[in-house]
Amino acid sequence: MRARPRSGRAAALVGMLAALVLTGCSDPEAGFVPNPPDIDVDTPALREAKADAGIEDCVPGDGEPVDGGLPAVTLPCLGGGPAVDLSTLRGPMVVNLWASWCGPCREEMPVLQEFHATHGDTVPVLGVDFQDPNTGLALQQLAQRGVTYPSVADTEAVLKAEPLRATALPLTALVDEDGVVVRVLPMELESVGELETLVREHLGVDL
Repeated sequence: MRARPRSGRAAALVGMLAALVLTGCSDPEAGFVPNPPDIDVDTPALREAKADAGIEDCVPGDGEPVDGGLPAVTLPCLGGGPAVDLSTLRGPMVVNLWASWCGPCREEMPVLQEFHATHGDTVPVLGVDFQDPNTGLALQQLAQRGVTYPSVADTEAVLKAEPLRATALPLTALVDEDGVVVRVLPMELESVGELETLVREHLGVDL
């Protein structure tokens, strides 16, 4: 038996449902695209947006890979600047995974920025723009929230692997002075005091 052709109305309904499947778990502000194509992270426009926002350049580390440390992957700096091999970084430091399509990530940005402004010389903050198809919007959101700490870009979601196992955002990792990831926090940070307590407890830093 031959299949009957869909009516125009039925075809439109199928298309609409497919669109809902693709966007239902994302933020409509960002237009999230699962498994996006190549993503620009360093263009003249992105560099200008980063400079206008006063976002700091990424700072490469100088350590060697360690067991339990961040993976040996080199990620580009969002909006231009030095690329960073994560395995070379040493703490104490806070590494925060976020994306433009993640609402809770935007909510906690002021917390991370205040921590950075207060304690950044002792415990730096590094953002990771994770699997984000809209880097222009990402920089715009950083600017809107006054964020100045740097971010690298994980466009291929390599941090889904150990030790971070990033499958949901936001996610914050605490890295000690030896470069070991001592705590992974798959949660929204709600206050500077909360983050300060976590840093004292897990990194042994007297803030």
